[in-house]
Amino acid sequence: EITSLLSLCGGQFSGEQEIRVNSPFWILNIPSEEMARGLMKRTVCAKSIFELWGHGRSAGELYASLKNYPTEKMLPYLQSDSTYKVHIHTFNKTLTQAQKIKKIDALEFLPFKGKVNLKNPEHIFWILEDYGMNPNDVPEEPIHLYFGRWIADGQRELIESYSVKKRHFIGNTSMDACLSFIMANHGRVKPNDIVYDPFVGTGGLLISSAHFGAYVCGTDIDYNTIHGLGKASRKDQKWRGPDENIRANLRQYGLEKYYLDALVADSSRPIWRKGMLFDAIITDPPYGIREAPRRMGSQKETVKSLEQSTENHFFVSSSYHLSDIFFDLLKFGAEYLVMGGRLVYWLPIYRPEYTEEIIPRHPCLKLISNCEQLLSSHTSRRLITMEKVKEFKDQDENSYLLDGQYMPYRGHNSFREKYFSGVTKRIAKEEKDNQK
Repeated sequence: EITSLLSLCGGQFSGEQEIRVNSPFWILNIPSEEMARGLMKRTVCAKSIFELWGHGRSAGELYASLKNYPTEKMLPYLQSDSTYKVHIHTFNKTLTQAQKIKKIDALEFLPFKGKVNLKNPEHIFWILEDYGMNPNDVPEEPIHLYFGRWIADGQRELIESYSVKKRHFIGNTSMDACLSFIMANHGRVKPNDIVYDPFVGTGGLLISSAHFGAYVCGTDIDYNTIHGLGKASRKDQKWRGPDENIRANLRQYGLEKYYLDALVADSSRPIWRKGMLFDAIITDPPYGIREAPRRMGSQKETVKSLEQSTENHFFVSSSYHLSDIFFDLLKFGAEYLVMGGRLVYWLPIYRPEYTEEIIPRHPCLKLISNCEQLLSSHTSRRLITMEKVKEFKDQDENSYLLDGQYMPYRGHNSFREKYFSGVTKRIAKEEKDNQK
């Protein structure tokens, strides 16, 4: 998420950061404070950002680093008519108040001239101490220390304010609010973009994009979901109400003006005119666990005895293999995304068989990131982000069939069976353990 936002807002990872990429504290090179604030107005993963004044692997190294920091950069925030406070944050360790005060007093060599104000200071300074990632092996001394001026917090409150629990219209597969915002950030969604979700469902992914000022639209094969009809997904509600729909969700958050429309359509049969229409495609295709992957069948498939044109399509279920879903999605993205536009989607994985080779590819799309979310001991899903780097030509339409590339991806088709085989084994083991 941070890498995508840096490419949108400006900045890059510091060369020093490559040493400890798993640390909860990251060092970034950002040209201006304004850009830093812009990044923090988007991120739901990062907690805070600071202007780094000094850091080191020990207290001595930190103090030496602070003494080398240019005084002229410090002075504007240390004036006698200003107020300040120093806050200490430790990762993976708890300090007593006496220990905290001792560490703050050790910074008396800094030219603080203002008055301390603990309730409402003009400037807040932080000491950040990293005690590693292992709670069972906490070192006596921190493995890295940082000191800096607080600039801004991230947008973690969005996770609560956009919680699915409070949302007007939800379904069995409505996306978690935190993940929705992460996906929008991976897609580098910005004001006045047009964002499309081909498996829109209850529109959860549209909400996060609209929050960032993008115009949103989607399609889904399920007529009842698009129109908010049928049985409700909430525990204590039998039927959906007349005002439960995607538009009502956006209205709930004051985002209705960004809603273009949602159409009943089959993603395997594109309905759009030719051309680069979308700035981002952000979606969560069905895996066959809670919702079955479906596409429209033809009259020929339904009534084989009647010889009629296969172009007469009806809303009847027809199998839609996972591998076909993903390749249709990539082909659609390659054709309909603007240059530099991004495709962001979830790919379900059976972990014992996972290799990088099973990630679907397309010559017009470059793989930007591949992040894992664990679902169980044997399954996960990968958040795949791709960027359009080449203009789509007719010869690219079936490019995934070339050179035998297609076969490794066929394994996705059995994900449902593998998922439930693991569930069945777990239930059997629990029953066996309970009988002992």
